[in-house]
Amino acid sequence: MSQTDQSDVSYSLDELSALVDLPKRTVRYYMQLGLLDRPDGHARGTRYRTRHLEQLLAIRKWQRAGLSLERIADLLASPEDVQVPPKPRGRGSVEVVSRLVIDDGLELTLDPSRAGLGPEAVRELFNQVTMAYDQIRKKNEVKKNG
Repeated sequence: MSQTDQSDVSYSLDELSALVDLPKRTVRYYMQLGLLDRPDGHARGTRYRTRHLEQLLAIRKWQRAGLSLERIADLLASPEDVQVPPKPRGRGSVEVVSRLVIDDGLELTLDPSRAGLGPEAVRELFNQVTMAYDQIRKKNEVKKNG
């Protein structure tokens, strides 16, 4: 059996709907809204390609992240600017956060992925916050001592 090139793969509406676990009616609705490209062919010859599958998976991912269909349309219109928004936090969600203890009773908690910050940016932020706090504290001590 020869290997099929990804670009040659095509699906019927039933197959595509099953792959993304969406009703056919929803797939058609997304096409009406312009979220999904029109299929190739007409009537019984209508075929959906890998790009349609990828579009539907992206739509589902963004919907699960809490985006409206209007916002998803904006994202699909300019894919080069797309930053996938974090999933909304819900009851019982588990998160990995960074915590900076600035002083006794003063902490900064940061979820780097939700804030869109990499490790270097987090370190820089923490350094800047610590320096700013030290300056404020020194000014406060000067005022206090006279």
